[in-house]
Amino acid sequence: MPPQKALLFNPRSANHKARIPNSVLQVAASIDGRYEWVIVDGNLEDAPQEKIFSYFRQGGFRYFGCTVMPGPQLKQAIPITKAVREHFPDIINIWGGYFPSNHPEVVLKSGYVDFVVNGPGDYAFPQLLDALSEGKSCEHIQSLAFLKNGTMVKTPKAALYAYDELPPLPYDKLNRFYSLHKYLGRSFLGERTIAYHSSFGCPFRCAFCAVVPIYEARWNGKSADKIYQDVKYLKETYGGDAIEFHDNNFFVSEKRTVAFSELIKKEGMNWWGEARIDTLDRYQDSSLALMREAGCRMIFFGAESGSDQLLQFMDKGGKQSGSQILSFARRLRRFDIIPEYSFVLGWPAAGEQEALRQVEAEINFIRKVKEANPDTEIIIYVYSPVPTEGSEMFEKAKQQGFSFPRKLEDWLDPAWENFDLRKNPLTPWLTPRVTGKIRNFETVLNAYYPTVSDIKLSGRQRRAIRMAASWRYQLGLYGFPYELKALQRFWLKYRQPEVEGF
Repeated sequence: MPPQKALLFNPRSANHKARIPNSVLQVAASIDGRYEWVIVDGNLEDAPQEKIFSYFRQGGFRYFGCTVMPGPQLKQAIPITKAVREHFPDIINIWGGYFPSNHPEVVLKSGYVDFVVNGPGDYAFPQLLDALSEGKSCEHIQSLAFLKNGTMVKTPKAALYAYDELPPLPYDKLNRFYSLHKYLGRSFLGERTIAYHSSFGCPFRCAFCAVVPIYEARWNGKSADKIYQDVKYLKETYGGDAIEFHDNNFFVSEKRTVAFSELIKKEGMNWWGEARIDTLDRYQDSSLALMREAGCRMIFFGAESGSDQLLQFMDKGGKQSGSQILSFARRLRRFDIIPEYSFVLGWPAAGEQEALRQVEAEINFIRKVKEANPDTEIIIYVYSPVPTEGSEMFEKAKQQGFSFPRKLEDWLDPAWENFDLRKNPLTPWLTPRVTGKIRNFETVLNAYYPTVSDIKLSGRQRRAIRMAASWRYQLGLYGFPYELKALQRFWLKYRQPEVEGF
């Protein structure tokens, strides 16, 4: 009997914006030529379950692969996978992505997910399909989790792959299902922005980061030449004119960044990526200048906190400090690169008063950042625990009464969706008074400094909302900013880059 076909599902993301589904395409590339596959993209389907069922009714399918990020993707991934089990019980359901990798037991004990690929699936997924097709055991396959006699089995993690040795993404075959042009959307970077992933992991162990349990402080990146070849192909074939690098840490290697900048600068494309402040602050001035010449418009940094004590508590490896966060914001202004700093508020605290003091200190520090470089974009998250075993921060959260849902369907509660978006933390030490203080400041800050990435805002609208917020920001009066919330919601339709991306 020939190998059975696989259906690969990309559930709908936070803002329903269609971006090139790199994770699903990476899995498709791993089995291309060995197994037939189709893709269903929840961002481009009004009724994805019907589309999935229509494929399964055609026959020949045995595998349903679903990539799942925490938060909004669960709203489609859970009910659709459950429905697949009920209506097509012979289909083998396989989940991969950050959510099942961090919560494999609750996923597997749902009764309708058979296997979890724990981390990158470029080798594990095709090996799993081979074993299942041949009726062999799966226990030798690395980076897998499954149930055996009701007990979860986790096989050892595979070493990170040499990215250049992986097969190219099958962009042309994606066109059989969805025009690639639909994935190149308008953003503040360009009219047809490419979403691209050029590396695995991150070489650090921050205690609050969901990347750490999966990659365990490992990183491997595609070479500059390979990145450039892909980008140039997408530009020449589909009209891409800007790039969002969705790597966890694009700028780990200065040598790679410089080499890519040299290659891309003649293409006239703006680009954005994620970095660490302490890493990029070690770059030479000539490297930063070259990056800007090559189109680097903005870089996202996890500043996290202005407190050196908190930075140490969260295992923010390297030498990042509050003073460095400020000085680096000033430094980037010299090169006309916009720093996008994220701060995490609401760390584990011994009661409301300590939590309030922490929040007030972070607010004051954020104001200092804006003084150092007014162009700095500020993104505010609320601390959400991640299951990092051995982390002092996670252990402290559990000691204070925090726990994750024990049933997979419980993650569909809107409160847990907001938890995964770092908007509603559900942590016992954060009272309504504390979260209200955070949200009120965020409202005033976003009004006084409207994000440059919101391309829908006109100059007149920016001036109007800044003027409306000016007295509050200048006097430090953030309480009950109902007039600003109304402006942001009903007149400006203000977007949140921390939720929607670009």
